[in-house]
Amino acid sequence: MRFTRLAAIAGASVLVLGIASCSSTGGKPEEKGGGMGAGQANTPRATVAMITHEVPGDSFWDLIRKGAQAAADKDNIELRYSNDPEAPNQANLVQTAIDSGVQGIALTLAKPDAMAPAVKAATAKNIPVVAFNSGFDNWKSMGVQEYFGQDEKLAGIAAGERLQKDGAKKIICVIQEQGQVALESRCAGVREGFKGQSEILNVNSKDMPSVESTITAKLQSDKSVDYVVALGAPIALAAVQSKSNAGSSANIVTFDTNAALVDAIKAGDVKWAVDQQPFLQGYLAIDSLWLFLNNKNLIGGGQATLTGPSFIDETNIDSVAELAKSGTR
Repeated sequence: MRFTRLAAIAGASVLVLGIASCSSTGGKPEEKGGGMGAGQANTPRATVAMITHEVPGDSFWDLIRKGAQAAADKDNIELRYSNDPEAPNQANLVQTAIDSGVQGIALTLAKPDAMAPAVKAATAKNIPVVAFNSGFDNWKSMGVQEYFGQDEKLAGIAAGERLQKDGAKKIICVIQEQGQVALESRCAGVREGFKGQSEILNVNSKDMPSVESTITAKLQSDKSVDYVVALGAPIALAAVQSKSNAGSSANIVTFDTNAALVDAIKAGDVKWAVDQQPFLQGYLAIDSLWLFLNNKNLIGGGQATLTGPSFIDETNIDSVAELAKSGTR
């Protein structure tokens, strides 16, 4: 039933994208060569802030930003992007956006408790707030009006069930930021869907050499680990090197993709990836604010709009490779 709902919502999202790309409140859009060749809306110029928990250097967020900018170009929006992996600093960025007078805010809720006061401050000023990527379990209770992303627990269960089908016996699930709700939910889902042995391995994504050495040490000390589950493409690529360092035969699988991971899947170094469509998340977050500001539209009927999960592996990698490498997938 949950996957049926996912498919229905995804279909509705495509419909909304089709409508949004060719119309605007108050008349036909002017053809100005805007986002993805759709022209530019003739609605009043608006300023929207996007604030994320991006760790500098993580190319996953390039896909989010490209999607957001494509929507902004189409919607006659000035997009102000900022990021900080530390939740208190991210909350401060939200307050800065509020003080600057933006008309809308799109944000991630990796650590909801820390972000709650900033969200409340925005809604108190009647600034519409949407969330994406992180915060699936918390956005509605915080007063956020829309959410775009995947159900991380559901995605984790799907990954765990695939591991079971693949014949995995013992896995480690690598969390690159302790306390980040989306990552914790992913591993919890994996452990629910997988019936074999599993362990959590915490690493620090702000120090990639230490990520590699920590995974290497684990694979050297425990030869029974036959699958490493990474929760991001950079961690997966580090795990590939760790596997080599340790002389391990473990398989590497991951959540999320980037251009380098495409080559790793093609080469067989990574077996598969769970895709949540980050470009689409960024696009929908900004486009939804435009729709609300100009026509009071709300996407999702009070429920999250799901952008995943789906799997990328050797059977379909060729069909998405160029899109991933161009930063539009």
